[in-house]
Amino acid sequence: MIEGFNRIAVIGAGLMGHGIAQVFAGAGLAVSVYDPAPAARNALLDRIRANLRDLGEDEAAADRVTPVSDLAEAVREADFVVEAALENLAVKRELFAAIEAVCRPDAVLASNTSVIPITDIMGGLRDRARALGTHWWNPPFLVPLVEVIGTEWTAPEVISRTMALHKALGKVPVHVKRDVPGFVGNRLQHALWREAISLIENGICDAETVDLVVKNSFGRRSGVLGPIENADLVGTDLTLAIHQNVLGAIDSRPGPSPLLEKLVAEGRLGMKSGEGFRRWTPEQQAALRRDIVVELKRARSNDALRAKGTDGDDGHGDGRAGD
Repeated sequence: MIEGFNRIAVIGAGLMGHGIAQVFAGAGLAVSVYDPAPAARNALLDRIRANLRDLGEDEAAADRVTPVSDLAEAVREADFVVEAALENLAVKRELFAAIEAVCRPDAVLASNTSVIPITDIMGGLRDRARALGTHWWNPPFLVPLVEVIGTEWTAPEVISRTMALHKALGKVPVHVKRDVPGFVGNRLQHALWREAISLIENGICDAETVDLVVKNSFGRRSGVLGPIENADLVGTDLTLAIHQNVLGAIDSRPGPSPLLEKLVAEGRLGMKSGEGFRRWTPEQQAALRRDIVVELKRARSNDALRAKGTDGDDGHGDGRAGD
């Protein structure tokens, strides 16, 4: 039990919803999960148990999760409701209107949208002071970040309570102070993707080279060195000099790349079709997905070691991380 929160409702039992429910249940909270699809509800507990088993955690946490077919039943007694439905504004607005009609007047209402402004989702509610965004990252039980996004209407105590709740779950909550599309994480991520696609489009390198460069350079240290830390590490004067030379050459189009639009028009949809920027065999897809999980589990273990003060750092690094 976490102070002020006993029961959680998760709306959606899919990719994100089942993982979010798992984290809340693992912290000892009772979780009701609503999904209109019988297949999603039926698979929910098995998916959570499989995740817990793979992580070496107690599968009994799944016993605190209850799949339900009725929205009112899921949210009626909840202290905190988080929606993890389709990334569709109309669907989310309709869901929150239905939730508000049947939930407790003091329940906090949160959306797990990745990019849609929370203002757009919650604007139709009667009580907008209790509504905000909590953007989790996939998979929710391995990636620590949760972006907490308030609107102009969100009460400060709702933000502070939500931050405290997610910190108590073992997550890393951050307060996004202005409600903008994409929040912080996806704006940073897709700024990188825009330039990556531009490099390919303009024949500067191929797709494989883009990925090799990122994974074998700054990507190696990004888990412990953020971009602003790096700017301060090398010096703001050097950062300014670099920007004076390079920013004018970086893609700044406000719309998507024509290359990306062409791939989609041709049905080259990435792994789901076997080809996007690169060709993907089923074996290559499986290997990459496996590597992602292995790396995230390793990072999770390292976080736990650092928290105990046993990260193995010998203290003899030279501190150079400029390029």
